[in-house]
Amino acid sequence: MITDPISDMLTRIRNASLVRKAEVVLPYSKQKYVIAKILKEEGYLEHVEADGEGIRKQLALRLKYEGREPVIQSIQRVSKPGRRVYKKASELGAVRSGYGMMILSTSSGVMTNKEARSRRLGGEVICEIF
Repeated sequence: MITDPISDMLTRIRNASLVRKAEVVLPYSKQKYVIAKILKEEGYLEHVEADGEGIRKQLALRLKYEGREPVIQSIQRVSKPGRRVYKKASELGAVRSGYGMMILSTSSGVMTNKEARSRRLGGEVICEIF
């Protein structure tokens, strides 16, 4: 049994990009889908699709590459079940001098650090990616 499904999702993406897989298939959840949509909007994934119904529903992610190099250089879970990490809007700085981003869970939904900072919202830091 997986105790942290978001961490499992990020690990599957990281491992697939390291071996240059084209696609990753994982169990569906609403939060995973929202995170995947943000990654697609920010240019880290090519395509996001939810397949199936009910308990058999899956999330298919097509990874993006520039030539032979993966666009995702690093993806790390920040807030974990045993140690939650929260940041205020004033504490949301740039990741890798603006080349990366954070994904946060705020009171207004899941969003990037740039959007949260512009809306003056803080929240739980889900992951960092660059």
